[in-house]
Amino acid sequence: MKVIQCAAFGPPEDLRVEEVDDPLIQPGCVRVDVRACGVYFVDALMVQGLYQFRPTPPFVPGTEVAGVVTEVGEGVTGFSVGDAVMGAPGMNAFAEQAIVPVRALRLIPKGLSFAQASGFYQAYSTAYFALVHRARLQPDETVLILGAAGGVGLSAIDVAKAMGARVIAAASTHEKLELCRAQGADEVILYSEEDLKSRAKELSGGGVNVIYDPVGGDFAEPALRSVAPEGRYLVIGFAGGEIPRVPWNLILLKQCQVIGVNWGGWTMSHREENEALFASLREWMEAGRLKPVEPTLYPLEDLPQALRGLLDRKIVGKAALSLE
Repeated sequence: MKVIQCAAFGPPEDLRVEEVDDPLIQPGCVRVDVRACGVYFVDALMVQGLYQFRPTPPFVPGTEVAGVVTEVGEGVTGFSVGDAVMGAPGMNAFAEQAIVPVRALRLIPKGLSFAQASGFYQAYSTAYFALVHRARLQPDETVLILGAAGGVGLSAIDVAKAMGARVIAAASTHEKLELCRAQGADEVILYSEEDLKSRAKELSGGGVNVIYDPVGGDFAEPALRSVAPEGRYLVIGFAGGEIPRVPWNLILLKQCQVIGVNWGGWTMSHREENEALFASLREWMEAGRLKPVEPTLYPLEDLPQALRGLLDRKIVGKAALSLE
């Protein structure tokens, strides 16, 4: 089968398509004939050796797939050959076949294409976990979403709107903000030209209740300064490249909460709760409350271009590899 191989840490352009033996099925796993792979910013960091988890080269990157079950391993229940599934194997996703543990596998909800499904499980579960479980976002509250036109940000817009909240989306170009509005954002901030703190406070009537931040970097402090008293700041990730340092006196004076969000880590010790979490997402999806965007599609061999587009902030919305 064909895979994308990372032979050594380096820029995405060093990745190559290789022919390898089909992977062996493992107990508690299924074999998936991959139809689409989600492409994330974390993938671009991992192949450069810049992510917190550094696999030893050579390895096959990629964390999320959607496709059809072709074989079930020993001890597997709940899945059969022919099922349309999506899952997060954590590694080895950029390939024609993937071996996925059943704990990280889900049947694709009705209404999702393979391309949409390949970027649904991780992004939407993170958004739901962050906004429902961690922030306890209320229908009458306002949430500010940074990096809102990326795959993670668009999922957060969708979940927040499904919860009845008011959404302010911040992004770096007019094109990206148009996509945010199409996804349901009530207000937008062009933070390449506008002052994030003052504009967020103006649009929220004095301060935002919840901040959803997958970016970090230089935007963290102005975002924190825009939070309302007793607001909540959700730390999702650091796509901006730098882990921010903020004045702790702001947290004291505003009496706000800074809340870490590590959905992947939480799932390891809360498997039943995670099953319930995804059941809620499935119900919302099949009831029409969620509207995931169609990603920009690339063939397998064009993964380097997709990752470069993410690093250079040129991709608007989500990205995925199509193997159909």
